[in-house]
Amino acid sequence: MANGANISDAETPFLGGEVVEGFIDYKGRQVTRSKSGGWNSAYFIIGVEVAERFAYYGISSNLINYLTGPIGQSTATAAANVNAWSGTAFLLPLLGAFIADSFLGRYRTIIIASVLYVLGLCFLTVLAVFPFNSSDCQNPDTIKACSPPEFQAVLFFFALYLVAFAQGGHKPCVQAFGADQFDTQDPEECKAKSSFFNWWNFGLSAGALVAILILSYIQDNLSWALGFGIPCIVMVLALTVFLFGTFTYRIRQNCDEKKAFVRIGGVFINAARNWRRTTSAVSMQLQVHGIIPHEGSQQLKFLHKALLTPEGSKDNNSVCSFNEVEEAKSVVRLIPIWSTCLVYAIVSSQTSTLFTKQGVTMDRSIGSNFKIPAASLQCFLGISTVFLIPIYDCILIPLARSITRKPSGITMLQRIGTGIFVSILAIVTAAIVEKIRLQTALEYGLLDNPKATIPMSIWWLIPQYLLYGISEIFTLVGLQEFFYDQVPVELRSVGLALYLSLAGVGNFLSSFLISFIAKATAKNGQDSWFSDNLNRAHLDYFYWLLSGLSVLSFTLYLYFARSYIYKNGSAI
Repeated sequence: MANGANISDAETPFLGGEVVEGFIDYKGRQVTRSKSGGWNSAYFIIGVEVAERFAYYGISSNLINYLTGPIGQSTATAAANVNAWSGTAFLLPLLGAFIADSFLGRYRTIIIASVLYVLGLCFLTVLAVFPFNSSDCQNPDTIKACSPPEFQAVLFFFALYLVAFAQGGHKPCVQAFGADQFDTQDPEECKAKSSFFNWWNFGLSAGALVAILILSYIQDNLSWALGFGIPCIVMVLALTVFLFGTFTYRIRQNCDEKKAFVRIGGVFINAARNWRRTTSAVSMQLQVHGIIPHEGSQQLKFLHKALLTPEGSKDNNSVCSFNEVEEAKSVVRLIPIWSTCLVYAIVSSQTSTLFTKQGVTMDRSIGSNFKIPAASLQCFLGISTVFLIPIYDCILIPLARSITRKPSGITMLQRIGTGIFVSILAIVTAAIVEKIRLQTALEYGLLDNPKATIPMSIWWLIPQYLLYGISEIFTLVGLQEFFYDQVPVELRSVGLALYLSLAGVGNFLSSFLISFIAKATAKNGQDSWFSDNLNRAHLDYFYWLLSGLSVLSFTLYLYFARSYIYKNGSAI
């Protein structure tokens, strides 16, 4: 794209208004505040996210039932496969964000990823039209795993992972691109950006809610082909909507200076080369440049060695600047916060797997003829967000602002911590409800009848879904804003990819835990904690284990959060 400074007045499409520095339009021309960006652009982008979440949850929310049904996998294998796919889907944004921030830009990456998304959904739909033909898979009285046609199964997982790959480019770039529409140098737009993250999550929760309510019923009762085909059509419409907003978008202007990856990498390399140098040499270097260290610069002081010329070298061009060192520190400071949120991500992965399998065994009847799809209870995650985000943004945050005098009401780390605490309550509740379910199965003599419906309403699961939905309002929104705000400007897609990678690593850790515990507890002919016969399983033991890990993780989070220094130099 052309540099806006070289564009003549005749070529500038926006007349009047304050020019937004660092941004251009889709043709490389300067943009003004009144004619570009802001909520007018954000509405298009939020609309795209609603559609993408509709498509994603149209697959993920009921995937475990597809794997244990038409494909015929065991509960443990299916749960591990769902976790592995979800983990991949949430780790690939690191690759997508790198490509976007280093090469293609967010706008182009979103378009390419959307096209791949549509292709993946098309493949899934076509494969669902031709169901697996194994007789064991079609027998409703068997609970053992079966072997579907190998070629068809390979194609299914190829299509599934193509969707994951597409999400890797789509997810971090759309959100970062949406936040880019608000200029942090303008006080009003800066405040609006904080609200953007709230309404962004309102939109994605609404999309997920509709998908879970409608598509899970269609998939369980009508057709898997239709259940995959509708998301495909919705993604086509989403791409069309995104392109309609092109004329209003602000696109971050490319710079000729060193890329952020190169700058930050250079800091670590130079600091490693100078590891023998003394801190006194660093202090002298700071004094020479007249730099007065602030509170944040007192942390991670070993990186200050990147300010020195390597011993034996006469190349001063390789010396890093103080600002580059501070950029590197801002990335390193994210690691403890990211690490201590991993258990939260492990708990999150259970909402679409084991929580759903619990619901399958319970009484799902409404009236005499209608049964609620077990996966549809995930809608209560979205219901919590849809109803509480407006209350949070319009009532709680203004009230908090009046008390704390902070634009965001409470700090990002305080918001994240609140959500982690609520998630502990959610998993404890899940353990208690599962214990009651197992006790009910014992009382009615159903331990060895895995196909029987336990006389216990599925509504017992609502509290754990609601509590976890409330935790997402705090933790997920807080993490999004935190990882967007606390990285260098050019790496904001990567920052959001780091946030998404939490879910990816959490899913992989969940998959590992489930596989390991399943093998460890199935010795000597005993049923494992994840037995296909859930009436003989012990999901409650697994939930209590996650509760203990969550408490430990939360304690470590509080320790690191209290010592965290924000990029602007302020503390928690």
